[in-house]
Parts: sequence; structure tokens; C-alpha cells
Amino acid sequence: MDPAILLLLVEDEALIGTMLEETLTDEGFELVIAKNGAEAMAELATDAARFRSVVTDIDLGAGPNGWEVARHAREIVPTMPVVYMSGASAADWAAHGVPKSVMVPKPFVVAQIITAITTLMNEADSH
Repeated sequence: MDPAILLLLVEDEALIGTMLEETLTDEGFELVIAKNGAEAMAELATDAARFRSVVTDIDLGAGPNGWEVARHAREIVPTMPVVYMSGASAADWAAHGVPKSVMVPKPFVVAQIITAITTLMNEADSH
């Protein structure tokens, strides 16, 4: 995999964030990690176009949630692939998720996240 594929990973749970960081890095992705919605919004404001995909939890504590992070990413880069991860909020995806995104309900295996990312990036590249 091309090591220049940069993802924005937004996860407030340290254990899940560490697991995703290790696995995604092993798969050849480069990551910018945000531990909450405010950090994610700041990274997007700096240069959203550098990211090939946003992978975000929904419930991020105080501040913007994952729905808001994804909408903001899509305002800046309309074709940005978005992968949501959630336990409690997965059922709200149809109402709150951005179009052509993927919801991966928790608990998940990391292969589901990798498949979602690569599928969405391939679809974005073909348009």
C-alpha cells in the first residue's frame, strides 16, 4: 500500500485508538490522530485535502461529535470518504451520517475498518 495514504482517525477511547493506530499503521496507512471532535475540526481546518479518509467515532465527549466532524470534512472536501465507528449511535447512521459513508458498529474487528476505508477510497477515486 502507498505509504502516502494519510487518514484522520478520531477516537476518544485510548484502548480502541491504540489498537486502530497499530493495525492501520501496520497496513501502510499514515495517521493523524485526534482524541476529540475539537482536535479533529482543527486538523480539518489546517488542510483537510491532505486526508484520504476520515475514520471517526460518533460519541466523542464534550464538543463536536463524529456526525459534526464528518459533515465538516465533507463541506471542505465533498468526496471525502467517511467511516463511522460506534456502539450506541450506530442506529442513528441513516438519519445523521453523510451520504456514501460506512458505519462499522462496535465491537468490530479492524479488518472491517480497513475494508470500509479501502472500498470508499476506491469509489472516490473512480469518480
